[in-house]
Amino acid sequence: MQQLPIEKYSELLTKKQQKLTALLAPFNAPELSVFASPVQNYRMRAEFRVWHDKGDLYHIMFNQQTKQRYRVDCFPIASLLINRMMENLIPLLKEQEILTKKLFQIDYLSTLSNKIIVSLLYHKTLTEEWQAAAQALKVRLEKLDFDVQIVGRATKQKICLERDYADEVLPVNGRNYVYRQIENSFTQPNAAVNCKMLEWAIDCTKNSSGDLLELYCGNGNFSIALAQNFRKVLATEIAKPSVAAAQFNIAENGIDNLQIIRMSAEEFTQAMNGVREFNRLKGIDLKSYECNTIFVDPPRAGLDPDTVKLVQNYDRILYISCNPNTLCDNLTELTKTHRIEKAALFDQFPYTDHMESGVWLIRK
Repeated sequence: MQQLPIEKYSELLTKKQQKLTALLAPFNAPELSVFASPVQNYRMRAEFRVWHDKGDLYHIMFNQQTKQRYRVDCFPIASLLINRMMENLIPLLKEQEILTKKLFQIDYLSTLSNKIIVSLLYHKTLTEEWQAAAQALKVRLEKLDFDVQIVGRATKQKICLERDYADEVLPVNGRNYVYRQIENSFTQPNAAVNCKMLEWAIDCTKNSSGDLLELYCGNGNFSIALAQNFRKVLATEIAKPSVAAAQFNIAENGIDNLQIIRMSAEEFTQAMNGVREFNRLKGIDLKSYECNTIFVDPPRAGLDPDTVKLVQNYDRILYISCNPNTLCDNLTELTKTHRIEKAALFDQFPYTDHMESGVWLIRK
């Protein structure tokens, strides 16, 4: 694997800053706050295909354009913990044919708290014999001082030897927040930059009054950190594993003013407008909330037109975006009613063209 062009990092980040500044210029955005990434070992997740070659076995990646295959023995983008696991795992796997046969992918999820999940993906049914071999592998990795969970996946199968999550600890403004991260669920890939995003969001909303609404809160990454700035927080999430993780995180962090409800943004809009009732809302008095701030972190497609209209009903909008082009599409409408008070660039994905950004909008 090629080494990272660390000496060019500042130059590449400056180019991103210039590009985002130009994109936001038509909306009278203030000067960007720029949050840099560590220059290497910043990515907490990694997925590799597995290549079988005359009894040998190793991680590979493909060039998206040329489809050329690359052997990967170390991966400087990934955390030091993932790199250490990659180095130790492959020799141990090769000792047991049942663990390597029809193994086609390995996924890693690591944490700043030094915990790691290894997911082994197969084109075969996983038997009790496989489970016994995987358990022996886990014991050997633990003797090498890994705090590791192993998950086996095959068609319609998921086997957890112990559990399918790791508890992350993120330092934010001098406080440690615990976040349960579920295997195969979304988590922020760059933990160091995620901490900076949370600190920026807390700073934007620090003098808020009233309540906060968050759509699609995942495991509560933002809502748990932001709860300190609001009377109450109401957050929606549709995925059951994420809701379960969020409920754990709320309790673990001692947050007493945050309620998570399992529903989509569309369903929540219907409930708020009295269009229909939901059993999931029994015991929750929506009228007791005075949400004048809304937080959105949409997928790459941005907000659909109906959600843009919903968002415009709130005095303050905190918008985190993984696609500045769809952000700008949404800002064309949002800036008719709101102005950009703060804007930020978060370098979640160094050495790529991807830009994570944030805007804090106030009603005109």
